[in-house]
Amino acid sequence: MENKKTVYITGGSKGIGKGIADYLLNKGYRVAISSRNIKDAEAAAKSFGGNPEDVLALQSDVRKPEDETNAIASIIKKWGQLDVLVANAGLGVFAPIDQMKHEDWNAQIDTNVTGVFNSVKASLDAVKESKGYIFTIASLAGTNFFANGTAYNASKFAVVGFTQALMLDMRPYQVKVSTIMPGSVTSHFNNHTPSEEDAWKIQPEDIGQLVYDMLQMNPRVLPSKVEVRPSNTK
Repeated sequence: MENKKTVYITGGSKGIGKGIADYLLNKGYRVAISSRNIKDAEAAAKSFGGNPEDVLALQSDVRKPEDETNAIASIIKKWGQLDVLVANAGLGVFAPIDQMKHEDWNAQIDTNVTGVFNSVKASLDAVKESKGYIFTIASLAGTNFFANGTAYNASKFAVVGFTQALMLDMRPYQVKVSTIMPGSVTSHFNNHTPSEEDAWKIQPEDIGQLVYDMLQMNPRVLPSKVEVRPSNTK
């Protein structure tokens, strides 16, 4: 790929974020990934193979605006541009409302909602300059509610609403904005350990292909909200 595009993926050391990073690297993009633990980000970066100059491992806690500002600055310093943001970092804690702890509620809202806001705010100048693309990774839990999901549902409904309003804000700048809402995905989410029993689920690289395909679409086309689920049930 000539004039390589640069992508920043939050929560890129495992799961969906890592799957997107790996797919885009194989398609010729330069990719920065962040994790709250720099060792996790560095281990993921080393696992990709390919040209190490095309990967940047960063430490960032998306709950902290200054971390995301510093992450974007590091990307610009290394590559001079940012074309794509994938605001992916997130977590889930599931419990009935009478058992939901305040700290678990706050952790989900702070990471899944405020974290997305912080990532977007930090990237705005760069993606305006590149006329780039902002993706948020929401969930089908952002449109389908379920028991034990008060905090997680609230956070993902918020991400969907935030992203659609953001899309309208950014259209005048020729910046595309989309939210991807996956169903069951094989990942380490909620302390799950992936296994062969997950073969029926969406795989992280499938989300990577989806992001790539959306990046290749004609500039006049904007799929602003994409629901994606396994084609078969378990």
